[in-house]
Amino acid sequence: MKRLLVLIVVAALAVAGAGYWWLHQPIVAGDKPVELEIEPGTPPRAVAQAVQAAGIGVNADLLYWWFRLSGQDRKIRAGNYEIPVGTTPQSMLARLVRGEDSQRVLTIVEGWNFRQVRAALAKEENLKHDSAVMTPEQIMEALGKPGMAAEGRFFPDTYAFSKGSSDIALLRRAMQAMDKRLEAAWSLKQEDSPLKSADELLILASIVEKETGKAADRGLVAGVFANRLRIGMLLQTDPTVIYGLGDKFDGNLRKRDLQTDTPWNTYTRTGLPPTPIAMPGKASLMAAVQPDKTKALYFVARGDGSSHFSESLDEHNRAVNTFQRGK
Repeated sequence: MKRLLVLIVVAALAVAGAGYWWLHQPIVAGDKPVELEIEPGTPPRAVAQAVQAAGIGVNADLLYWWFRLSGQDRKIRAGNYEIPVGTTPQSMLARLVRGEDSQRVLTIVEGWNFRQVRAALAKEENLKHDSAVMTPEQIMEALGKPGMAAEGRFFPDTYAFSKGSSDIALLRRAMQAMDKRLEAAWSLKQEDSPLKSADELLILASIVEKETGKAADRGLVAGVFANRLRIGMLLQTDPTVIYGLGDKFDGNLRKRDLQTDTPWNTYTRTGLPPTPIAMPGKASLMAAVQPDKTKALYFVARGDGSSHFSESLDEHNRAVNTFQRGK
């Protein structure tokens, strides 16, 4: 009887030792990490099978039982993973439970228009390009905003995403971020604001974004436009004209361009244009809703990124001669 017990103990120790050894043995060979995709809702046994199918040198049944015995089999998270060389069954499970999937990032830059956003999405090879064959109208419909212009609706920020995720999903997150920022800004609107809706706020913020060369001037730039809107004065802002020209703009804004009417030409039409012209950041949203108090109706670039602000046309003309014409 004692001999049998000894044999049982020895066998148990051998199994335990083998199990310990197996848990700490590298299962990713070669010199490159292995890509592994776990879809949401994948059961533990299927996860183990996916690990083996990805080319990782491990028995799926053994891995599954390790998942079960660990008590963490139901904590495995979906994601796109890069499993590095030297990974063991133990470190594999830890990685899957922590959800350390392979994240990439894409940045939407303040002042970009929607064409530029789409170009950045198209260049990102780790995204699934579901929007590539869609028009802007179809994209907005897919995002649950049918009939809404895409311009200005995506908050400039850096977004992390898993390899192989849809560009539509990234756009949805950027749209939701802008909705949240816009709602927060609109709630802080000054009582004397000429803006009648959050949409008008977004449009004005996009103009402020494109017209601001130096951050310190942003509130004054917004103040000039707010003053003009209050008295029904033409906004006369070049970035809206350029936006209206679209692909026709060759980098040189001519007098005839300022005189050619489009819905975005603020030299020929009063009030705000029909849509934003770019993606405004938080600072421009706040400047548009809480502009600096000023009597200025004009501003001109100094040539160093800053602007000179004037209350009268005569003063403005003198500033133009000084800073633009060198007189």
